[in-house]
Amino acid sequence: MDNQHKTRRPLVALMALAILAGGCSAAPSAASSPAASGVRQTCQQVSAALSDGPDPDADPVGYAEAQITPLRQIHTLDTRLSRAISALDAAYRGVSDSDGTSPLATAAVAAASKQVNTVCPGAAS
Repeated sequence: MDNQHKTRRPLVALMALAILAGGCSAAPSAASSPAASGVRQTCQQVSAALSDGPDPDADPVGYAEAQITPLRQIHTLDTRLSRAISALDAAYRGVSDSDGTSPLATAAVAAASKQVNTVCPGAAS
């Protein structure tokens, strides 16, 4: 194993822990707030971004790599959704960086997807 992969392992582990911890402390969004319309639009953007790319079951690394740039381009004023999108982006970077071999990166994607789905039901399915 080269030094580059040895360095990434702790980073992937830290990302997974941060994502899992972040999911426990998020405050609920006010669905009836004036910003709800903006959140719905952002959720549509997230859903559209995640529907593009290779089949995630056939090519998990390619799918992860296809999500990174589109997720980074989505911006929202909703703090909870912004954190969830950032967590999912970081998790997909972990999958890409580990060439899909890290169980922690895979777990991070599952946890971050759950965070996104909490705000945007079904967007990260």
